[in-house]
Amino acid sequence: MIKIVADNKIPFLKGVLDEIAEVHYIPGRKIGHEHVKDADALIVRTRTKCDEHLLEGTPVKYIATATIGYDHLDIDYLKKKQITWGNAPGCNSGSVMQYVASSLAYITGKTGRPFKNLTMGIIGAGHVGRKVERLARLMGMNVLLNDPPRERKEGRNSFTDLELLLAESDIVTLHVPLNKSGRDKTLHMASHNFLSKMKKGAWLVNTSRGEVLNTGAVRESLLNEHTAGTILDVWENEPDIDRGLLELSDIGTPHIAGYSMDGKANGTAQSVRAISRFFGLGMDDWYPESIPSPSGSILQIENSLLSPEQLAKIVFYHTYDILADSYRLKANPEYFEKLRDNYPPRREFGAFSVKFNDPADRNIEILQSLGFKLLNNTIKN
Repeated sequence: MIKIVADNKIPFLKGVLDEIAEVHYIPGRKIGHEHVKDADALIVRTRTKCDEHLLEGTPVKYIATATIGYDHLDIDYLKKKQITWGNAPGCNSGSVMQYVASSLAYITGKTGRPFKNLTMGIIGAGHVGRKVERLARLMGMNVLLNDPPRERKEGRNSFTDLELLLAESDIVTLHVPLNKSGRDKTLHMASHNFLSKMKKGAWLVNTSRGEVLNTGAVRESLLNEHTAGTILDVWENEPDIDRGLLELSDIGTPHIAGYSMDGKANGTAQSVRAISRFFGLGMDDWYPESIPSPSGSILQIENSLLSPEQLAKIVFYHTYDILADSYRLKANPEYFEKLRDNYPPRREFGAFSVKFNDPADRNIEILQSLGFKLLNNTIKN
């Protein structure tokens, strides 16, 4: 029987592997060498740094991280020690898209500008960026994409140079991995130079990694009113985040953009399946049996002639109240980790049903394309 050490905050995991493996559940930040000195595998999140300090002299053969990002894994060390690893690409992309959707509802409400008059610049067009692109186009926005790795493979046709994107975008949203070096370095990408090239009065949204931003540069850009506003879910030095930047930001949340129950279930499932395949445990198709239903799962809309901005404000805020998350963090920034670890259940668009009579064809297209269920009495008269 293999021994697995797992982060005790990974949802849906407890009990799943316990009959076929010896599983020890430890808080992610507290997983240490003493816990893994006789372990065969780890299942972790971003709070566990898997490097020489943790792993040297252990029999660990496989590390599964139930997250998209893997900058908490020392890949060079793992390769040197022949430790196989796997992440969960795309697991919470729908959740992050939902977060950006609520961000857009906030921005259009704050500025009074319709979607059709806004250009969104998406930097990083992977699993998340593609879904954000689809969302923006559905809402009628002009979209510019910047993704050098994809451009090198696919050609320039679909992509925009970074400087042009910054100059023309009303909203810049970041969906890049944290690369600390190399030709696609993203560490402190949003520097003084980057921000100065953004259109004056543009908005900056970051749900990627906190270190992609230079905190001082973003703070200065806000104080100088060059950047109109920021919506930030990730921060340098989490959980000890910069209080000044939090106060200046329109919306600040504790690294929970990808924290829907759906995203968590996907991440856990990908980790369990990877462990199963590697060790031959027979759970290659496992998925949580049930995910809690959301409160208010049926949304009744009375007005059938809604503009895209009105529709966004109703349905995006109904499924995810981004303002409530921001209020909680701004009121108690010292509780960053507590707010993250005790995050209330959130479901993605597909868990909600909408009904209203005689909706506009455009609204039907938006809702169906985003995954909402339309009830039978949502009809065209």
